Amino acid sequence: MDYSNKKTLNDINVDRQKVIVRVDFNVPIKDGVVVDNKRIMAPLETIRYLIDRKCKIILLSHLSRIKTLEDMSSNKKSLSPVADELQRLLTRPSIVKFLRVNRGQEVKDAVNQLGEGNILLLENTRYNDVNEKGEVVKLESKCDQTLSKEWASLADIFVNDAFGTAHRKHASNVGIAENIQTSCVGFLVQKELENLSKITNNPKRPVIAILGGAKVSDKLKIIDNLLNIADKVLICGGMCYTFWKAQGKDIGSSLLEQDMVNEAKNILVKGQNKIILANDFICAKEFADSPGLLVDIEKGLNGLMGLDIGNQSIEAFKRALNNAGTVFWNGPAGVFEFNNYQNGTRAICDILKNLTANGCFTLIGGGDSASAAKALGFHENDFSFISTGGGASLEFIEGSSLPGIEAIKNK
Repeated sequence: MDYSNKKTLNDINVDRQKVIVRVDFNVPIKDGVVVDNKRIMAPLETIRYLIDRKCKIILLSHLSRIKTLEDMSSNKKSLSPVADELQRLLTRPSIVKFLRVNRGQEVKDAVNQLGEGNILLLENTRYNDVNEKGEVVKLESKCDQTLSKEWASLADIFVNDAFGTAHRKHASNVGIAENIQTSCVGFLVQKELENLSKITNNPKRPVIAILGGAKVSDKLKIIDNLLNIADKVLICGGMCYTFWKAQGKDIGSSLLEQDMVNEAKNILVKGQNKIILANDFICAKEFADSPGLLVDIEKGLNGLMGLDIGNQSIEAFKRALNNAGTVFWNGPAGVFEFNNYQNGTRAICDILKNLTANGCFTLIGGGDSASAAKALGFHENDFSFISTGGGASLEFIEGSSLPGIEAIKNK
């Protein structure tokens, strides 16, 4: 998809306007404190830009899923701690006001009273997914028009700076964009689109994709599309075993999607000159962080469970990546949360770090891969770009439409 024609913040005059911004503040909170503020920091460039132009800024975000009245009454899924963290992170003399509601007269009054350069963070957008009777109504998640129009009426301009939800059609992104005169993407979304386009639009060759993670079913479309784009597709992680099963190999008690075996066969035929499968594994008798046993797939896993890739696979991947011009990585090579099964994922991070230093464009497609890189001690500048949206980045690479971006006005 080409979204280069979508309006950006640089295309519109926001001076002293009321601006409603969709951000992705879906952060982990423990005991009322934000424990990882990466997603709060991500749209700060956009927020500071609006503060400097004396805008009245209304922020909308979801936090987790809301399925019951208890989800709301317990305050565990309230954005209140996020408001405190945002206030702490801002270097501008702005006041962040938090409202425990996100619609109604109280919101309208708060917007009218908002000072220039100040911020109003409204409560979790998904509080609208359950009504006062406890019924699941999904007004936010199913893009209810009444809710969409109410939020759109609060401002002059809508800025979508939440790439993590760009693949969803919700009231707080698509709904507002369709019901407001002026809309654009923020700096974070703009960077995401520009960097992801470097994979799909005339990339520097050779292009190598590394795909891991648990399920073939989650990655089916992206593997299919990457076989059209990439020169090589390296497959590791839990989904690897379904591909070996498709070739009649003994995968022991490793993760298997039985209903995907035929699809895996078809993919292997289509990508016979491009696909490289990890072929040796660190295995265990059960899913636990105990020392493993190295087994070659040709010898069979004999009842064992593969939890990481072995050195033979790492060396094969290293050779395939040797002169790469562009690399896209999504999904860890093993159970990186276990100390005994981190080696494969760490090796991929090391290889990508060296490639980046030598001018290769390396992009981590969000989700577990980004978490793994951070957990293993790697930094953002070790790679060319780390996407903030796992699902959205996958859907972009697989060529699917992103409704949250589609709804933004064209230049």
